[in-house]
Amino acid sequence: MTAVLLLSFGLLLMAIGMPVAFAIGIAGFSYFLLPDTFLPTSIAVQRIVSSTQSFPLLAVPLFIFIGHLMNASGITPRLVHLSTLLAGWMSGGLAQASIVLSTLMGGVSGSAVADAAMQSRVLGKSMIKGGYSPGFTGAVLSVGGLITATIPPSIGLILYGYLGEVSIGRLFIAGLVPGFLLMVALMVTTYIMSKRRGYLPVRENLPTGREVLKALRSSIWAILFPVWLLVGIRYGLFTPSEAGAFAVAYALLIGCVIHREMGFKEILNAMRASVRDIGMIMLIIMFSGIIGYVVSFERVPQTIAELTLGVFSSQITLLLTLAVLLIFLGMLLEATVVVMLLTPILVPVIKAAGVDPVHFGLLMMTLVTFGGMTPPVGISMYTVCGILRCSFYDYSRELLPFALAVFAVVLGIIFFPSVVLFLPNLLLG
Repeated sequence: MTAVLLLSFGLLLMAIGMPVAFAIGIAGFSYFLLPDTFLPTSIAVQRIVSSTQSFPLLAVPLFIFIGHLMNASGITPRLVHLSTLLAGWMSGGLAQASIVLSTLMGGVSGSAVADAAMQSRVLGKSMIKGGYSPGFTGAVLSVGGLITATIPPSIGLILYGYLGEVSIGRLFIAGLVPGFLLMVALMVTTYIMSKRRGYLPVRENLPTGREVLKALRSSIWAILFPVWLLVGIRYGLFTPSEAGAFAVAYALLIGCVIHREMGFKEILNAMRASVRDIGMIMLIIMFSGIIGYVVSFERVPQTIAELTLGVFSSQITLLLTLAVLLIFLGMLLEATVVVMLLTPILVPVIKAAGVDPVHFGLLMMTLVTFGGMTPPVGISMYTVCGILRCSFYDYSRELLPFALAVFAVVLGIIFFPSVVLFLPNLLLG
């Protein structure tokens, strides 16, 4: 009960506008000041420091850096051209291209918000000038970023694997099929809506084989990036953390040597942006270490596991209930915060219920990331609407069909775990 009250206190501090990291830190530290707590406050300080002493955690700053480097290396315009070529012939051509681009960029940026912001700047104005409503434009660009939650190198999956002690390599490989299913579901939804509204293709004909090969050739280094990562992890050439270092070297090679579009100034700007993002995430991770200790000390996971196993008669019922909880929390909190707070609590629960933690990890990341695209506190929503100057009402109304498509994929993940697990089981055993 004490741990639950502290978590509620942290949520209250966030609700009144306190920065997330400090709200979590104050709530966690308050536990050690309670009169019935006999733990020294020095433990709280130790947990802050020890939260950063993790080799797998090195992957987070490295993959954040790689996202900024890739954007500065000339890869983005090449991927835009390839996406437009592959999907521009369909109804709603630019919208379809944006979804394909999100799939390709998912293997580069690893961040839904970064993907949504980039696409809003690159494609947003062109879509609105082409006759798409601002609400539809904002919705499709925002929800397209959801694909980056599952396709490697997803930063959320790295954090989930680190906190839940789940294989990051298995999570990366398991994310490919859900990411592809999300792409298909969103493209079908876009096609139906575009047909009804008369949103036209941007190309009259299907691309020729020669055009596709030419576009693939110019984008090949970006397309091969997630392939190198998965092959390297699969055959033990490097760990996921070491893969981050490989990725940084890979991006520098592409930008400076192959494309020759990235100089010292671009690298310095990427470093500045990365330091800002890394500082924000690491501060949350550090202060979350206190909450994690309190949760473990109070035996919250074990208590919840005992209660849920007595209440829920099946794995499906448990996962459906947790899905509702995750989407609700994702609507109120940033995805990283939800992962940091709930992973240590929920992973023992789902393991006790016999659910594969890799299966649950993909479900969790999809739902909490989608929550960031919905009112009232969606960061992706605010980012896209701010760039496109779109009203939140129009955005929310246009988001509903895409939300139904996402929920259809989520239900598929819940009812058919093999959709998520067959690839990692096939490749990693």
